[in-house]
Amino acid sequence: MTPSQSSPQAQQSQCHVGDRIKSLRETHGISLDELSQRTQMPVEALAQIEQSNTAANLSPLITIARALGMRLGTLLDDDQGMGPALTRAKDLEPGSRTLALETGSSDAPLDFFSLAEGKISRHMDPFIIDIAPNTPRKLDTHEGEEFIYCMSGAIKIEYGTETYLLGPGDSLYYDTVVPHQVRGAGDGSSRILACVYTPS
Repeated sequence: MTPSQSSPQAQQSQCHVGDRIKSLRETHGISLDELSQRTQMPVEALAQIEQSNTAANLSPLITIARALGMRLGTLLDDDQGMGPALTRAKDLEPGSRTLALETGSSDAPLDFFSLAEGKISRHMDPFIIDIAPNTPRKLDTHEGEEFIYCMSGAIKIEYGTETYLLGPGDSLYYDTVVPHQVRGAGDGSSRILACVYTPS
C-alpha cells in the first residue's frame, strides 16, 4: 500500500474513530455544541469527523480526546487488554490495519499503524507512519511531546522557526506546544516511528 492509498481496513478504522467519538460523547451527555465549546472547533467540523465524511490529523483527535477526558489511544483502539501489546513485523506489511489521517491534500493521507493497540492505561501512543513525498500540511500545536525516528526515506520537520531534515536512523524529540509539522522530503515515500505523549 502506498502512502496515497487507503486500504479497506484503513477506511473501516477511520469510520470506527468517528463512531467511537460520537458514542463516547453521547455516553457522557455532551452535545456537539458543548464539545465545540470545549475544543474550540466548529460544530460542522466535529460533525464531519463523527460521520467520517472527512478525515482528521492527530491534532484535532488529541483535542477531542482531552475534551472527552481520555487518551488519544482510547479513540484509536479496537480492543483493550491488561497485558503488554505485541506487534509482529508481519502485521506491518501491506494490507495490515492502518488508520488514514488527512494531511491537507485529499489524495495524500498519512497511513498510521498503532503499535500499542490493546494496551490500556498507557501514557504513550507509538505509531508506524507512511508519508507521501512532499505532502503539504499545516502547522499543528497541542500539549505533549513527540519522538520521531526516520526508518526509511527522508522527512522534513518544521518546528517553530527551525527546519530539520531527517534521513534513515535520524530522530527528533520535541515539545508539541511549539507549532510543528512532519512531511515527506525527496521523491519517494518515507516511513517513520512516531511516539506521541499527551498529558492526561
